[in-house]
Amino acid sequence: MKKAILPLLAFILLCAISGAQPVPGVDENIPNLVTFGSQGETGWGDDNFTQIIFFAVPEDYAAPVYIRVFDPDVGGENDEQKGEWDTRMRYSIYGGKGSCSSSDAKKGNVDGDYLSGTMLASKSFGENERYDLKWYTFGPINPDEGEYLPEFGGYIFKIVIEGVSGDDGNLYRLFLSSENDRNHKAEGAFAYYFKYKFRMHDDRNEISHIYPYIDDKVISIKQTNFDWDNDGYIKIISCARKGEYVKISADDTWNTSTHKILEAEKNTSLNIQMIKNRAKDVKSNNVVIFLENQYGELLPFYSVPIGGVPKYSGKIKLTPKK
Repeated sequence: MKKAILPLLAFILLCAISGAQPVPGVDENIPNLVTFGSQGETGWGDDNFTQIIFFAVPEDYAAPVYIRVFDPDVGGENDEQKGEWDTRMRYSIYGGKGSCSSSDAKKGNVDGDYLSGTMLASKSFGENERYDLKWYTFGPINPDEGEYLPEFGGYIFKIVIEGVSGDDGNLYRLFLSSENDRNHKAEGAFAYYFKYKFRMHDDRNEISHIYPYIDDKVISIKQTNFDWDNDGYIKIISCARKGEYVKISADDTWNTSTHKILEAEKNTSLNIQMIKNRAKDVKSNNVVIFLENQYGELLPFYSVPIGGVPKYSGKIKLTPKK
């Protein structure tokens, strides 16, 4: 990772807020993450039945941390049933050298060494009322068990969620906590992800967001989304862009579009809004999305928008970098 982002990550650590550690993040307004069992159909909104999330803990944070999962089992009212409940979901936490710096881990394509590093904890869940709509806690975990990445300001942990069997959909949320029995922020910690899989709201009036940070090396971005089901539209908003639409995908298909980055957008966050179709009632829509720069490198989304939620300013001249 380029040294140019060092000021960015120092900013994250200084400006971390209480809502920075849940995944999905508060400002994202996304109800749940989603992962299907390994026998699921991709047309239900999961291309490879695996999700990878990263948590960063500041270098000077000395206390243990806990990674908590809401509704880790696969069954009950929050999850998506396909026939009988027959799905098992595995949550694994990795640290140590190579766990988070591995390029395979960032791609989220379950190819190569995406399970790199040292496994610190792992647990599988099927249908189990004991864990339905409740929190399960991994830990305590010492911060220095993560992979030390100075460009991210500290120690990084990788959590891999895999559908190991069955075909049901698992909807869940995560939280990095300083306590084992409740969600309480670990000061300065944050989450990020490269390939994001989540459930859209059923309410047609809700708007969801993701927030990639654009450093000064990015000239253009290519967005890719999967199984959007034509559920409304997606647009990019920034300090210099009032709203540029991206290409959206249909059922069980991918679609991409490339967008130039404007000079005023460098070293700021983008607000990628996902706005539902208000003319029809689309429910239980699961979506996959990721971004790449001009070199094909995946760009991270952050659980808290760096520098705050970007707002369009009509005073900024729209001049793309030559």
